[in-house]
Amino acid sequence: MDLITPEFGLVFWTLITFLVLLFILRKFAWNPILGAVSEREEGIKDALASAEKARQEMENLQADNERILQEARAEREAMLKDAREMKAKMIADAKDEAQSQASKMIEQAQAAIESEKKAAMAELKSHVAGLSIEIAEKVVRDELSNKDKQLKLVENMLGETTLN
Repeated sequence: MDLITPEFGLVFWTLITFLVLLFILRKFAWNPILGAVSEREEGIKDALASAEKARQEMENLQADNERILQEARAEREAMLKDAREMKAKMIADAKDEAQSQASKMIEQAQAAIESEKKAAMAELKSHVAGLSIEIAEKVVRDELSNKDKQLKLVENMLGETTLN
């Protein structure tokens, strides 16, 4: 027996065994193997489709998140703008109120000053009138104490009234 060249019987029986095995495999195993391969192929296709769908959903979610984030930013900016406007209005209102109160206080102070001025002037006039009366009284007493001076005063008075 030669190791390099096999005998014809061995080749024949090996070929017959292979064909029988091939027939058995074709009859019983070939369809289940092809079915399993087909199922595996469908599973892979489904997994790829699911992955694509998930990717699309992720893109949609990202777009929605970006839109929501931009809306939130816009709303925040609007709220900040409103707050700034309210602050400016409150400051302006406070300034106006302070100006109004200051004007009222100035008017009241001016009125009080005017009132005090009038009272002081009235008191001064009263005091001057009192002093004038006292001086006139002293002068008249002095003038009227002497008979000659009295007559001269009466003549002067009568002379002034006739001239007018």
